[in-house]
Amino acid sequence: MGYEIDFLPVGDESKGGDAIALRYGNLYGTRSEQTVVVIDGGYTDDGEALVEHIRQHYETDKVDIVISTHSDQDHITGLEVVLEEMRVGQLLMHLPWQHSAMLTLARKSAFKVGALSEKVEKSFQAASDLEAIAHRKGVPIVEPFAGTQTRGGALRILGPSKAYYERLLTEVEVTSARKATSALQDHLLELAKAAAKLVPETPWLETLRDDGKTSPTNNSSVITLMTVDSQKSLFTGDAGIPALEQALDILEAEGFEAGTLNFVQVPHHGSRRNVGPSVLNRLLGLKGQSARHSTALASVPPKNPEHKHPSKKVTNAFHRRGYNVHLTQGGKKWHYHDAPSRDGWGTSTPVNFHNQVEEDGGV
Repeated sequence: MGYEIDFLPVGDESKGGDAIALRYGNLYGTRSEQTVVVIDGGYTDDGEALVEHIRQHYETDKVDIVISTHSDQDHITGLEVVLEEMRVGQLLMHLPWQHSAMLTLARKSAFKVGALSEKVEKSFQAASDLEAIAHRKGVPIVEPFAGTQTRGGALRILGPSKAYYERLLTEVEVTSARKATSALQDHLLELAKAAAKLVPETPWLETLRDDGKTSPTNNSSVITLMTVDSQKSLFTGDAGIPALEQALDILEAEGFEAGTLNFVQVPHHGSRRNVGPSVLNRLLGLKGQSARHSTALASVPPKNPEHKHPSKKVTNAFHRRGYNVHLTQGGKKWHYHDAPSRDGWGTSTPVNFHNQVEEDGGV
């Protein structure tokens, strides 16, 4: 049993997203011995790239499972292309209007209501459009709450729970109503902080903090664990600290030990708001690890002019816990175990440890 995971580059300049294809099973055998999965699809062009990649490297036009981690457009828009152009066995996505009376009504007006920001309007409408395509194509939809899993358990959903998801929806209704001017002021403040000064870090000195906060929409991201041949891979979407903590509660109750993940998706493209030392200690192990024993990967845009993604504090934090961090940054990344070779694919170089980081930079 083997697997291969492909992160495709998303976006340009400083605007990124996620588009992930993977397959597991007997990768030297027939298609019937393999399961093909897509996790998020980036923007429309990225969805087209995913379709071409799967046809070329997985030699199939069928995707067994499509997972939409959450409805942000940099994750969900390209999935429309995947559903339209490939044979899809099952779509895992949340249906927020089935868990909120306000959103049920808002859906009738394309979510153009005063309680939602323009960004959230577009996100929920993208989810509604994806559901409509799935119904038209006859693709069954399953809401991916904690406990959902494939037959045999190779793929398991660790979060969010239904109760946590519904609580997050009530927070979306409140927090997304902020005025655009306020959001702009916050953005300018972040840039000012990032430009303020650099501070030193060492393998032991860590300036990443535990007080990072992310949006309710990001915390609703589907967190997925793949276990193949005792190899564990974790996909986090844009999940933040409280969402990751709940997923870890499940794993630790089963005897999970920090640092035993073979592959980890760095949450939210390496944002410092999504992780802190405490949750990383539970997930990756204590700092001070000198051995490079596992792999982490972040989907990031080609350029980082505003010191946004990835945060040097975050890549350093993974590094000091024994995880090499690799970045898409405009190019495809391939991680595999017991998989056929690919002509023309070389070895990826991980991010170096940074001796100086932005004092409070990143988002």
